[in-house]
Amino acid sequence: MVYSIIQYHDANKFGREATGLKTKTIVHKSAAPIYAAAVMWLLYGLLFPLYQVGHFLLAAAASAVVAIVARLFCRDVTEEVEIPEEPETTGNPELDKMIADGNGAIKTMRALNDSIQDETVSGQIDRLEEVSGRIFAYVKENPEKLPQIRKFMSYYLPTTIKLLRSYDELSRQGVSGENITGTMEKVEGMLGTIVLAFEKQLDGLFGDQALDISTDITVLENMMAREGLTEDALHKSAQEQPAPEQPAPAQTEPPQDDEGGITLEL
Repeated sequence: MVYSIIQYHDANKFGREATGLKTKTIVHKSAAPIYAAAVMWLLYGLLFPLYQVGHFLLAAAASAVVAIVARLFCRDVTEEVEIPEEPETTGNPELDKMIADGNGAIKTMRALNDSIQDETVSGQIDRLEEVSGRIFAYVKENPEKLPQIRKFMSYYLPTTIKLLRSYDELSRQGVSGENITGTMEKVEGMLGTIVLAFEKQLDGLFGDQALDISTDITVLENMMAREGLTEDALHKSAQEQPAPEQPAPAQTEPPQDDEGGITLEL
């Protein structure tokens, strides 16, 4: 007979970031102390009259001591299990499916990442997880972007996971051969391209936002220029103002003699 005590924890506080799930710790207490105390009662009852108060108290004390000793030697067994996540509901079935599929894909990539030993490949999978998580988070907050990631969800993401599964399986064979080594090298070479594609997918989600911001900046610059509130506008205004006219310097003619020649004064 085993008694269980359940304690609930946040997975991220106990190093279970790989799953992102909450966990519960089940403590299985051994029933050996109870059995030992029961045997003590039985043996004492066979040897002494339990109907007498003194013997009854002695039997109770002996059973307690035996139970404590048995408790010291029989340790509890702990087991940590994951608590299944409750499905999220947004009211949009397509969005709910995207969230569920996205969470499942990230969990799968994390599990494969833990299994794959190559540091370079592991780092690329980390980046894929990060970018994928940002894609799902942004679309969750902006459901109108969902059509932009349909091909990503239906083809690119599952195909990437398929490649990672194959790479993980091949890497655990412990054999270097033309097929195994060649296929692993192809996957390694493709992962860099996949990372760039995932990043481009995320960047594409911000296209409308970038256009709106660019338009706002242009309108703001034009309005500030018309109001003379920008440095360029002030500089241009100063250039357009005509420069003040300078009076012409008075000309002095050299003295001339009576015949019209020039006289030099020493």
